[in-house]
Amino acid sequence: MANIKSSKKVIKVIAKKTDNNHEAKAKVKNLIKDIEKLIAAEDKEGASKLYKDFQKACDNALSKGLIKANTADRQKSRLSLKIKNMK
Repeated sequence: MANIKSSKKVIKVIAKKTDNNHEAKAKVKNLIKDIEKLIAAEDKEGASKLYKDFQKACDNALSKGLIKANTADRQKSRLSLKIKNMK
């Protein structure tokens, strides 16, 4: 543990940022899983609605630098193709 007061404050800030970043990344991953479940259940309308939320969360994580641009584009592309190819 740090002894200097400002160092203690920095440790708190880093911990808070880490938690926020983890939440944003987890949200993206959970939305992917939820969309995959809806695709398996063949609920095209529900998957489309959830895909919009996923795009927003993915772009937010991308702007914060939590995921790379190619990763975000690949995930969005694959999910949109799966939704588009549903019956």
